[in-house]
Amino acid sequence: MRAPRKRRISPPAPPDPEAAVHFNLALYVVGTAPASARAIANARRLCEEHLPGCYDLRIVDLRDEPDRAGEAQVVAAPTLVKTQPPPTRRFIGDLSRAERIVQVLAGDRPLSRHKDPA
Repeated sequence: MRAPRKRRISPPAPPDPEAAVHFNLALYVVGTAPASARAIANARRLCEEHLPGCYDLRIVDLRDEPDRAGEAQVVAAPTLVKTQPPPTRRFIGDLSRAERIVQVLAGDRPLSRHKDPA
């Protein structure tokens, strides 16, 4: 009689650290000023291109919620604040230097990027 076969059970795969990265971002603007409108458009484009499906972006109008500037230590508008993953980072201006922002956001983690169909 044969001995029962031992069943090999593979250990569970470790979670993909890049898949677990989720960015919490807040963009502080003042009304509909041209710089604010550019910053909103640039922030949305940056997130969709480089952080698809792994970000929360809140737009905070400091005209409606002026106390939020002090809470977030925002001294100029528009300002993009990244709180997660640590460390906290702030980007002041209309966010037109997307490559530099992506470089800082990524740290040593590669960010995904949608490729344009060509």
